[in-house]
Amino acid sequence: MSSLFPGLTGDPTDTPDERPALRFGDRSLTYAELAAAAGALADRISGAGGPVAVWATPTLETAVGVVAALLAGVPAVPLNPKSGESELGHILKDSSPTLVLTAHGDQLPSAFGALERIDVAIGTGTGTGTGTGVRVSAEGPGATYDFTPETPALIVYTSGTTGPPKGAVIPRRAVAATLDALADAWQWTGEDVLVHGLPLFHVHGLILGILGPLRRGGSVRHLGRFGTEGVTRELNDGATMLFGVPTMYHRIAEALPGDPELAEALGRARLLVSGSAALPVHDHERITAATGQRVVERYGMTETLMNTSVRADGEPRAGTVGVPLPGVELRLVEEDGAPITAYDGETVGEIQVRGPNLFTEYLNRPDATAAAFTDDGWFRTGDMAVRDPDGYVRIVGRKATDLIKSGGYKIGAGEIENALLEHAGVREAAVTGEPDADLGERIVAWIVPADAQSPPHADELANHVAARLAPHKRPRVVRYLDALPRNDMGKIMKRALPGE
Repeated sequence: MSSLFPGLTGDPTDTPDERPALRFGDRSLTYAELAAAAGALADRISGAGGPVAVWATPTLETAVGVVAALLAGVPAVPLNPKSGESELGHILKDSSPTLVLTAHGDQLPSAFGALERIDVAIGTGTGTGTGTGVRVSAEGPGATYDFTPETPALIVYTSGTTGPPKGAVIPRRAVAATLDALADAWQWTGEDVLVHGLPLFHVHGLILGILGPLRRGGSVRHLGRFGTEGVTRELNDGATMLFGVPTMYHRIAEALPGDPELAEALGRARLLVSGSAALPVHDHERITAATGQRVVERYGMTETLMNTSVRADGEPRAGTVGVPLPGVELRLVEEDGAPITAYDGETVGEIQVRGPNLFTEYLNRPDATAAAFTDDGWFRTGDMAVRDPDGYVRIVGRKATDLIKSGGYKIGAGEIENALLEHAGVREAAVTGEPDADLGERIVAWIVPADAQSPPHADELANHVAARLAPHKRPRVVRYLDALPRNDMGKIMKRALPGE
C-alpha cells in the first residue's frame, strides 16, 4: 500500500512544497513544514515499542502528533480532553501507551501518572512551522519504518454506552479504504479546502476531517470552536467543503433567516456534509430553502469508519444516508439473522457490513470481537434501517434504544423524531419506548418546546405524527424537558433521559 499521505513523501532535496496543509486559527503549516515537524517526531517515537497517546485538543499539535505516529507506523490513541478521571484511567490502562504527545503547556490529569510526555514542536513565533522544507517519510529517503496495510493506525475508543469504552483497533488499510471511497463519492480532490470545528479524538473530526484532506493533498482549516461567523469567513475565503454534526447544522438553520451573508457563503460551498447522527429533515429543508444547497449525509461508526453516503453526483434525498460506498457490502437482517432480500423502504432490519473499511479487533477483548461478527465476516452494527429499492439507506435508530415494538409493529424512533421536529412548537425531540401491558411497548416522546411557557399539547403532537406517518406510530406519552442530554458529538444520550 502506498503512503497514507503522498504529499509528505519525496526526496528531501526537492523544492519544498509550500501548499497550505493545516490551519488552526492564525497558526498554519505548509506541506513542507508539516513533513518536517511530523518527520522529526516520527523519528523520535518510532522505537516507542507500543501505542502512543495523543492529548487530542483542537490544535496543530494534535494533527502533527497523529501524522507523526502514522508515518512511524506506531498506533495513535487519541484521548478526549474532556474525559473524566475514571474513563481516562480505563483507557490508559487498557491501551498501555508508552508515552503521550501533547501541546506545550497542556495540563494533564493525574491519571497519566509518570507516563513519559513529549511536547510536539512545530516552530516558534507565529506558529507557522519550522520552515526548513525537510521532508522525512517512511517511504521516501530518510528514515524507514516497518509496517503493512494491516498495521494498526489508530486505537479509537467507543462511547461506552453499554459499559466501559472499548478500543477499536483501526488498521492503515481501513483508513486508506474509507478516505479513497469518500473521494470517489464526494469527488474530493487536492483542490478542495475543508472547514470544520469538530473534536479530534474520533473518526469524524480526525480521520475524515484532518487525515482526509492530507491524503488528497488538499488543506483543512479548523475553526477551533464552531461558530456561524467562522463558517461564513472561511467559505468566503475559498473553503469549498464544510463538515459538521446535526447540532451545528441546526444552529446554522436557526441563524440563516437573520444572516444573509451566511446564506450566501453556504450557497458557494461545493459540498456540505453532516454526520455522526441523523440530521432532521426539517433542518435539511430550512438550509436548502435559504441557500439552494442540499446537505449530504453519510453513515459510519468507529468500528467501520464510513459505510454509506449520498454521492455528490447522486440524488440528495433528505433523511437518508445514501448508498454503500465503493468496496463496502451492506445488508439488512431480521432478528433471527436472516437477510432481508426485498427492499421496499418499509421493512426494518439491522445493518450488517463487511469490507476493507472494517476495524481489526477490540483491544484486549476477543470475546467482544467475536460477538461483533457473524461466522461469515459481517459486522453487526446494531443500527436499524430500511432500504429503498434503489439502494438508498435510511437509519431509523439503534437496535438497543431506538427500535420500539408496539402493537405487533417494529417502529424506528428516528422517523417519529423527524415528524415531531416538523411541528412549529417543537425545538428538540427524542423518542423512546417503555413497557406497556397491552401494546408490549408504548411510544414516549421527549420534547423541548419552542416556547416553554406554551408547549404543544400531547394530543396535538400525537395527531401531528399520526397524520404524517401512521396512527400506530403516534406517541402515547409526551414528556417535556428544558434540554435533551447530548454527548460531545451532539448525539442525544437516551440512556440519560429521566427514568430511562
